[in-house]
Amino acid sequence: MSDVSRIKEFNLPDLGEGLTEGEILAWLVKVGDVIELNQPIVEVETAKAAVEIPAKWAGRVQSIFHAEGTTVEVGAPIIAIDTDPDAGPVEEPAATPSTAAVEVAPSEGAVEPGLIGGPAPGGRTAVLVGYGPRTTAATRRPRKATAPPPAVPAVPAVPAVPTTPAVPAATSVPTAPAAPAVPAARVTPVSPATATASTSVNGNGRHVGGVVLAKPPVRKLARDLGVDLAGLTGSGPLGSITRADVQQAATTTTAAEPSAAAPGASLGADREQRIPVKGVRRLTAENMVRSAFTAPHVTEFLTVDVTRSMKALERLRGRREWREVRVSPLLLVAKAVLLAVRRHPLVNSTWTGDEIVVKDYVNLGIAAATERGLIVPNIKDAGRLSLRELADELTGLVQTAKAGRTSPAQMSGGTLTITNVGVFGVDTGTPILPPGESAILAFGSVRPMPWVHRGKVKPRQVTTLALSFDHRIIDGELGSTFLRDVGEFLTDPEAALLAWT
Repeated sequence: MSDVSRIKEFNLPDLGEGLTEGEILAWLVKVGDVIELNQPIVEVETAKAAVEIPAKWAGRVQSIFHAEGTTVEVGAPIIAIDTDPDAGPVEEPAATPSTAAVEVAPSEGAVEPGLIGGPAPGGRTAVLVGYGPRTTAATRRPRKATAPPPAVPAVPAVPAVPTTPAVPAATSVPTAPAAPAVPAARVTPVSPATATASTSVNGNGRHVGGVVLAKPPVRKLARDLGVDLAGLTGSGPLGSITRADVQQAATTTTAAEPSAAAPGASLGADREQRIPVKGVRRLTAENMVRSAFTAPHVTEFLTVDVTRSMKALERLRGRREWREVRVSPLLLVAKAVLLAVRRHPLVNSTWTGDEIVVKDYVNLGIAAATERGLIVPNIKDAGRLSLRELADELTGLVQTAKAGRTSPAQMSGGTLTITNVGVFGVDTGTPILPPGESAILAFGSVRPMPWVHRGKVKPRQVTTLALSFDHRIIDGELGSTFLRDVGEFLTDPEAALLAWT
């Protein structure tokens, strides 16, 4: 009991926001490592973000239950830790789980056929890799091994004696017409499909009892590419077949077969890429669909001369206390939005169906494109920050997002969002509202353009703003005046700061 109690299984914790699963991105420890309390041991991606999970106990890593890339449900064990490694080796239990892919079947009718633990073709039991059937099944293995070889099936002998259909299968085996059928069947080359059904044990453990070791996504890929799994040699654990094995087989087959079409005319699956939709990308898609078909969107546009804003930023960068601060046009856009919200509080609200909730605080969301998809972290209570504090928060938010370290808490509770499409050289767009918010502002690229200034056409720094809003809350007048005030601030930020604050 002492050995059992010192081995602690660490379950995937609930990371908040109603998340039910997470994908293991990377293990930061390996079996045998000695770890400390609260040491990061694994990086997990949820539908919100990628987070590092610390160890709940100190000790030595005993087992790791899931490989990188595996999606695990919240509450499932992911690692086992020996909390007293100095006490000596852990005694193994008397009956250890079998690592075979299949085992001898239990009594007929004990488990429903087709289920894990139930009878499979050949009188065997299909079980998950790394998990054996009940221990009673192991006691039946000697009887299986000592049983005589299976008799020649009666089915192939039936065509040889079509004139005696009433003869029982048992009496048809020794008859003269059935004898030559045996060597004839053995001389015939075995097709891959036949090999799958007839082979009981493969040398590298690829398939036993007619079961090919391959995960469901790999089987689907094989079907799509027209690859027979039974003819492959697996390179995965226990000889299992991987995606790479299937793709290599498909490439080899395609290259070997003469093509009647012209070079480059193939339009098959070999020229397609399939990207799993999961994690942040799946959550983003669900949110965008829900928002687009729930809130009636209206988008308005405003082109603004921001020459004075760009000059103000240059003067700001030249000040001694701002020289180490990252200053970008987004800083002034954020400030313009926060000041415009003071004038028009209804823009910063939420529609619940029965009421409109107007927020007296602004959790300013900044849309950020990351390797895992679009995320929208927000700056809490941004309206109370000074310009320098706002600049620091923006810098930290962007750096954290690029590093993939944005926490779920940083992406929850947003009230108003800015998306900076200008960094991609785009003039403007029609952004979709984040769920629960009533407005989102798209900030386009700043370009030198001919502009009428003081009665003359001159080159000026110009950008286009686009405001999408929920028309259930914000009517055309309110949306227009809010967008006008943001543009007015960017046209002359120094004058606006003096007049509005």
